[in-house]
Amino acid sequence: MNELKIVLITPALVQSLIPPRNILSRKGDNGIVLVVGGSGLYHGAPILSSLAALRSGVDLVYTAIPKSNVLAARSYSPDIIALPLPRDNLTIGSARRLLKILPRIPDAAAIGMGMALETPEALVYLINELKNKGVKLILDASALIPEILPFISKTNTIVTPHPGEYKRLFQVENGDTNINTNSDTILKKQILAVYNFARKHGITIILKGYNNIICGAYQEHIAIIKRSTPAMTFGGSGDVLSGLVAGFLAKKMQPFDVSVLGVYFNGIAADLSYQRVGLHMTATDLIDDLPNAIKSYDKIKKE
Repeated sequence: MNELKIVLITPALVQSLIPPRNILSRKGDNGIVLVVGGSGLYHGAPILSSLAALRSGVDLVYTAIPKSNVLAARSYSPDIIALPLPRDNLTIGSARRLLKILPRIPDAAAIGMGMALETPEALVYLINELKNKGVKLILDASALIPEILPFISKTNTIVTPHPGEYKRLFQVENGDTNINTNSDTILKKQILAVYNFARKHGITIILKGYNNIICGAYQEHIAIIKRSTPAMTFGGSGDVLSGLVAGFLAKKMQPFDVSVLGVYFNGIAADLSYQRVGLHMTATDLIDDLPNAIKSYDKIKKE
C-alpha cells in the first residue's frame, strides 16, 4: 500500500473542491441532470435520486421513468420533471424514445436506480448514445452489470456499487468484498482491489459500506470515508448518493472530487437526520437535511 496515498477528507478540502456560483448565472448554467430508473416494483428510487440531485444545487433534473410510475412521481413532488418511458423495463425502444423527448442535453446522467432491464443491450445502447453526446455518467444498482465495462472503459464514468454489486460488476469470485469491517488487513486488500479495477477500466469507483472506498481512474490516491451513523442501513440511501454525485458531476468537476463530495455530504446529512429522528430515519429525511449539510460551503462569484 506504500504506492497509494490516502487523502484525508477535511472541511477545508471539501470547501476547496466546490466551485463558486456566478452571480450572473441563468437556469441551466449550474448543471442539468438526467436520472433514468424505476420499475414496476421500485418507483421511489429515481424520485429520491432526482430530489437529491436538485439538492446538490443544479438547475434542472429530468426524471426518465416508466409511464406507470409517472403519476406517483408527479404527485409526490412538483419539482419532478417526469419523462415517461413506454415499458416498465428498459428496452432499446424505450432508450430511443427517451433520447427523442429529452428537452435539453444534460451535463450528467445517473442510470440504474430501481431500474429493470429487458436486455443488457438496451443499457449499452443508452450509455453509448449519451456518451456520444458528451454526457458524463454515473451508474448504480441495476446498471452495474459486467456487459457495460467495455463501453465505459477509459471514460472516467463513476460507478457506485455496494459489495454485492461490486462482485457482480467485476465478476469477483474470491477474495474479501466485505468492507463492513474494522479489520485493517481486509480493508487494505479491498483498497488495493478497488484501485486495480479503477486503473484497469479507467473509471472512478465508489465502493459503498461502513468504509466507503473512493478511487479515481488516473489518480495515485484514494479516499476512505467511514459511514457517519449506523442508521444509514435503510433502503434509498444509495439512491440519494447517486443523485447527489450526479448533481456535482453536472457542475463540471472531476469525477474523483465529486465522488468525495457526494459521500461526504451524504454522511453529514445522515448525521443531521440521526440527531433529529435517531435510528428511525428514512431516505426522505436524508434529502431534507442535505441543504443544511451543504449550505455552509456555498460560495458566490461576483463579476
